[in-house]
Amino acid sequence: MAEQKVALVTGSSRGLGKAMAIALAEEGYDIVVNYARSKTAALDTVKEVEARGRKALLVRANVGDVDKLRGMFETIKEEFGRLDVFVSNAASGVLRPIMELEESHWDWTMNINAKAMLFGAQEAAKLMDKGGKIVGISSLGSIRYLENYTTIGVSKAAVESITRYLAVELAPKGISVNTVSGGALDTEALKHFPNREDLLNDARVNTPAGRMVEIEDMVKTAMFLISDDSDMIRGQTIIVDGGRSVVM
Repeated sequence: MAEQKVALVTGSSRGLGKAMAIALAEEGYDIVVNYARSKTAALDTVKEVEARGRKALLVRANVGDVDKLRGMFETIKEEFGRLDVFVSNAASGVLRPIMELEESHWDWTMNINAKAMLFGAQEAAKLMDKGGKIVGISSLGSIRYLENYTTIGVSKAAVESITRYLAVELAPKGISVNTVSGGALDTEALKHFPNREDLLNDARVNTPAGRMVEIEDMVKTAMFLISDDSDMIRGQTIIVDGGRSVVM
């Protein structure tokens, strides 16, 4: 009988997180489906996982709250006793010009996007006795200016930096850590951007590959990083943007 494999994807009720959960289920992983608000959407992910013959454990937790984050890992330990893959996908953020940012906006965004990756990785590593894979999710706003994107951009830059530190310190445990950074994706999250149409139009017109990045492009890259084929890739941020970031 094949050995059980378990993956946690935070924020897996919709968008990229949901697509990641389904792709991992197709690869034979049992999935921990995490959500913060929309139980209905999360249950839909559970159905998709179960339809592929895998177990799904539904856990509600705001990953920006370290106590709740640790509670989720306790639940995983009780249910499965192990973890093989941790995808730190859940993200949030406040879109405001710099002069309108408040301390609460900064704390909220940094907690969910960056702190959750660090403390989530700590807890995940404790359950990865036989090694494992950790994947973060970033975006081009981490390395270039995007309007109103300060809190998110800085939090994603932190994710990329944390990736490097985790990769070195978790390597002796057989754990690989990398991050996938995407160009503009037309997901639910982008609907909150006041300049959504400009971002999408820019991606359509200025991407050398001749098309926008799709969720599937991000999923395929993450799945490669999770596979054994990527074993010597450590601490890297792989940019999936069709070449957008290399042209002015």
